Amino acid sequence: MYKRGVAGVSVDHYVRLEQGHSLQFSESVLDAVARALRLNQVEREHLYRLARLWSGEEPPATQEVRPGLRRLLEAAHDVPAYIVGRGVSVLAWNRLAAALITDFGALAPEQRDFLHLVFLDEGAKDLYEDWDDKAADTVAYLRLDAARNPGDPRITALIDEMNAQSPEFADLWQRHELKDKTHGRHVYRHPIVGRLDLGYETFRLPDDPDQALVTHHVEPGSPSADALRLLASLSAETAERH
Repeated sequence: MYKRGVAGVSVDHYVRLEQGHSLQFSESVLDAVARALRLNQVEREHLYRLARLWSGEEPPATQEVRPGLRRLLEAAHDVPAYIVGRGVSVLAWNRLAAALITDFGALAPEQRDFLHLVFLDEGAKDLYEDWDDKAADTVAYLRLDAARNPGDPRITALIDEMNAQSPEFADLWQRHELKDKTHGRHVYRHPIVGRLDLGYETFRLPDDPDQALVTHHVEPGSPSADALRLLASLSAETAERH
């Protein structure tokens, strides 16, 4: 393949694209490579990001959440919801999300992300009944995030840290899988209210694609709905006492 190039693209261009040394690829070059490699839509978008996004500038060190979004989270009393940013970091959350997943506010800011939670927290495999799926989704999300922000030292440091400390992360990272899941389901095993089968929806913010609102939902009348209602009640009582 390398002797003849890929779909009419010269060997030199293809190697430079793989190595990220050039950002001046035309639409036709990128389309030809995507067709030759039979990329799906997510993979095609990833290719375009790799080829074009790097500007040599680092993104802002801080990630600010708009006050309106924080108020939206606080108003959602009956569903767990949170906002994720670069590096799968948790930027804001509501009371029920903390009751369901973990007390995000008690975590050190540099560890307030789903990488530390899923791969380095010993309780994660107890919390997520479908831990394998959650782990794979988290790594795939991070890979797309890294392509959107190739100059972010925080993301680079996270990848290095996870590769060094978690063999499970390292294995998933080497698979180079890409998934941009906007919805799905996770099954939680909560230590107080028991099993919760919850759906989730992910909404990227149009004016800041590095941030996404993640909100959960539950089948009405199901045992999971009863468990979630109980969890919301208990978390409200705890908040009132404090």
